[in-house]
Amino acid sequence: MKKKMLFMLINMNIGGTEKALLNMINEIPKDKYEVTIFMLEEYGGFLNYIPSNVKVEYFIGYESIKDLLNKPPQLMSYHLLKKGKILKAICILFLHIITKLLKDRSIYFRYLLRKYLTLEEEYEIAVAYDGPMDFISYFVLKKIKANKKIQWIHFDITKIGFNPKFASKVYSKFEKVFVVSNEARNKLIDRVPRIKEKTDIFLNLATPKTIKSQSKKGKGFTDQFDGLRILTVGRLSGEKGQDLAIHTFKRLVNDGYKVKWYCIGEGNSRKNYERLIEQFDLKDKFILLGSDPNPYSYIAQCDIYVQPSRHEGFCITLAEAKCLKKPIVTTNFTGAQEQIKNRENGLIVSINENEIYNALVELINNEDLRKRFTENLTSGNFQNNDEIQKFLIV
Repeated sequence: MKKKMLFMLINMNIGGTEKALLNMINEIPKDKYEVTIFMLEEYGGFLNYIPSNVKVEYFIGYESIKDLLNKPPQLMSYHLLKKGKILKAICILFLHIITKLLKDRSIYFRYLLRKYLTLEEEYEIAVAYDGPMDFISYFVLKKIKANKKIQWIHFDITKIGFNPKFASKVYSKFEKVFVVSNEARNKLIDRVPRIKEKTDIFLNLATPKTIKSQSKKGKGFTDQFDGLRILTVGRLSGEKGQDLAIHTFKRLVNDGYKVKWYCIGEGNSRKNYERLIEQFDLKDKFILLGSDPNPYSYIAQCDIYVQPSRHEGFCITLAEAKCLKKPIVTTNFTGAQEQIKNRENGLIVSINENEIYNALVELINNEDLRKRFTENLTSGNFQNNDEIQKFLIV
């Protein structure tokens, strides 16, 4: 009989966390495990990429608590008062004050989930995959029956909203806490030393065979540009650093370099970036291509791949660019040095416009260096089997 395992996350938006999950699921033996993806909402460009053998379920009732969970409680209390729901408004405000004082939202989560029963299905393993996300951690702990429960941490917890007190209390009840890079693990342990013995590193999986196959199926670049193409893949947001890319590119253009810069991804910073592109008169040179679940043809066809992020946990798009043997410039975010060896298979620079610019000028002017980086990049370090065994033997 197959063992049942469940992964819980918000949705299947096109992002690194979701892609890492799909890659991981593809490595799990289908003859031994029955996999379920449990989401808060039915949404995302990766929904159609979930393998047919995977069960997909949703939290029925999430819409009724979504605003209470994600919007400021003071604002929600005000709206409830306007609707005449005085007792509920007072309750929400009271719980907000208590959670602020205790620095623990468990009481608030318990209130929101008071009408929802524990899931009927029982699992061998249940994973709070979209972490750190306090609500999902609490839900897996309290509303899912499983012999073993695992917490996953995908980000540098020093760069995002993170509650060490909640983590210390809740994560200590999980069998294992996987973190996606050694540097990110050290930062987690520094903030939550209580869980040190429960933590382990699980690198986000990249699947070279699939990446190379998909790179031949996508549409790729459709313009006839004959200069050097620079590419960045990632959500359009401040932490991904596309604003640094735009400022850097303006200098490259002003200095006469024959280059175009393309960005794949969507996000809440698109309008800001569009304004910046227009302000610098880069409309036909710095191209926002939008979201694409298969960016691999673009990566395969670009001349230089740039990851200008301000923070990451383990950057899976960097791993994909390595797999396709692209000359790489990356900022020195958490985990970058675990993927790139500076000046051996890529360039690692500080998180600022000047260093990105200088690195790109060096690569643009030095074709031999680009070739050397490509030659030094191999897919041999994608040890997916070793990583997946860490998870399966928990």
